[in-house]
Amino acid sequence: MKAIVQDAYGTADLLELRDIDRPAPRDDEVLVEVRAAGVDPSVWHLMTGRPLVARVALGVRRPRNPVRGWDGAGRVESVGAKVTAFKPGDEVFGNCDGSFAEFARAKAKRLALKPPSLTFEQAAALPVSGMTALQALSGRSRPAPGDQVLVIGASGGVGSFAVQLAAMYGAVVTGVCGPTGTDLVRSLGATHVLDYTHEDITAGPHRYDVIVDCAGLRPLPLLRRILAPRGTLVMVGGEGGSAFLGGMSRELRAALRSPFVGQNFRNLVSLPRQEDLLTLKNLAEEGKITPAIDRTYPLAEAADAVRHLEKGHPRGKLVLTV
Repeated sequence: MKAIVQDAYGTADLLELRDIDRPAPRDDEVLVEVRAAGVDPSVWHLMTGRPLVARVALGVRRPRNPVRGWDGAGRVESVGAKVTAFKPGDEVFGNCDGSFAEFARAKAKRLALKPPSLTFEQAAALPVSGMTALQALSGRSRPAPGDQVLVIGASGGVGSFAVQLAAMYGAVVTGVCGPTGTDLVRSLGATHVLDYTHEDITAGPHRYDVIVDCAGLRPLPLLRRILAPRGTLVMVGGEGGSAFLGGMSRELRAALRSPFVGQNFRNLVSLPRQEDLLTLKNLAEEGKITPAIDRTYPLAEAADAVRHLEKGHPRGKLVLTV
């Protein structure tokens, strides 16, 4: 089968379309014939091995799994001996182990039936970014109707879902994005849209009950300035910071400070959960959320998709078609 393979950490130049053996599902796994795969910052972290501390889990010297990709949607090819929830021919979406390929293994508990109303491309854009946004706006950070919510990086994969979810909960949403994303963010449900290239979002007297920071580049003191006295800041992703810890250095400082101030700081580590996939599936079927897709690329052009991601600020998700 064809797959996008990477033998060493580095740039997108190392991503290679190659013929490899088709994987076989374990007892609790499903083999998915991949039709589409999402491209998001997690792919960049896997590709570069950054921050360096992540290599403990990814592989110290080289990627433990050489096939890139995490989001996927397609048809079930075969199932393991202990899998009863799916059968060959089912259309599914979720977290696959190397989705930049014609076939990929996935644990059955990390898949759900694809919403019939979504294309494979839309379904592939949903799992990682959708679950991250759902978990970011849960618990203490779930806004009440009328709450003021600020989403930084609102035109990106996670941000585009966070805007829709916050608006669905009845919040007054302000989205922060670049000039090319303003129309998209407004169409997703944001009441106010700020272009960070022309406006200082930390200036002025406005305070937000919830801030979801999907960009990860602004210092904590600046974000605290616009956070309500009892507000919640959710830090998503590990962008910026040192080579070793990346954005985790800011998150560690926030975690140490949080017990001593009235404001609440959440360092979000998104976990794949089937119940969240099912929630996203239901919301998509009800028309309450819709994946925003910037553009699609054929599998052979995966490196170009990652380069586009690296340039920053896609308007929604990037997707590979297989």
